[in-house]
Amino acid sequence: MTASDRTKRRLTQFSHGGGCGCKIAPRVLQQILAGSMDAATTPELLVGAETSDDGAVYRINDSQAIISTTDFFMPIVDDPYDFGAIAATNALSDVYAMGGTPLFALAIVAMPVNDLPVETIRRVVAGGEAACARAGIPIAGGHTIDSVEPIYGLAVTGVAHPEHIKRNSAAQPGDAIVLGKPLGVGIYSAALKKEALPPDAYAELVELTTMLNTPGIDLGRLPGVHAMTDVTGFGLLGHLLEICRGSNVGATIEFERIPMLQHAVQLARQGCVTGASARNLDSYAVDVSLAERLGATERALLCDPQTSGGLLVTCAPDDAPSVVNTFHRKGFAQATTIGVIAEGAPAMTVR
Repeated sequence: MTASDRTKRRLTQFSHGGGCGCKIAPRVLQQILAGSMDAATTPELLVGAETSDDGAVYRINDSQAIISTTDFFMPIVDDPYDFGAIAATNALSDVYAMGGTPLFALAIVAMPVNDLPVETIRRVVAGGEAACARAGIPIAGGHTIDSVEPIYGLAVTGVAHPEHIKRNSAAQPGDAIVLGKPLGVGIYSAALKKEALPPDAYAELVELTTMLNTPGIDLGRLPGVHAMTDVTGFGLLGHLLEICRGSNVGATIEFERIPMLQHAVQLARQGCVTGASARNLDSYAVDVSLAERLGATERALLCDPQTSGGLLVTCAPDDAPSVVNTFHRKGFAQATTIGVIAEGAPAMTVR
């Protein structure tokens, strides 16, 4: 490949998938991990892999717990700086989703060094550094390899008081369900690959996916917040179902209350959907009851893989206004209550 070819080739053309849509399908992942990671055997490990939570949590003393997480993926956009910033923001989100504050990060950099210009790789790394700078943390090191496809992300270490840790397995019947960001990132990324994404939609995509989920720090300190996670590759239904399964509860959500990116519905109707949305629905459709009026477009949105998506919170109903206000004060204008946690088997109803 000539230098000219390397410069002209779009970043997303190097990879077979992009963003959190690269995740292995939930059903396949469950089969891979079956029996491989047993429940924690040490009392200091407060959160392990048992409920597919956002990060591992290890208590080091009565007032401090360490949060550890990692996240990386292939390009969701063609601009290398934006790709790096989105990937870093996405990785940082896992710490915020546990109610913690990031301390530092290590970079994960896998690039086709013979096919990508060095300056392009530098821009990816610079975007990640900028996102971490906005979070107030350094990238303290990392690891690089020569790879067939470009991959970037972070391993992040954070901290929280053990009593402020928010798991995805503590939702209670009657809880309000609050979503912090609109859906549609996967729809937009599919449109981008088809060169059908309007310029204003690209700006909206980058703005949303580089918004740090910092409300998680304040929400971690609210006793009325019972469970928290973030919506990423498994879509809204998949991550809410993880909450339901971990907490042994059900959930009902109202489709019309779910915030969407401005062009998401229109683009989905035009067929700009990812293969991951279909894999997601196939993996957990047995536990989801959908209203008859919800057709292919609505199902694609409900299962749309989000990259650097919003926090998904369950809280005591009296605390819902305070939770929503916390989001609004941080600039998350579309955050809203979308449903309620119910008693019963771990299943969901979308009305």
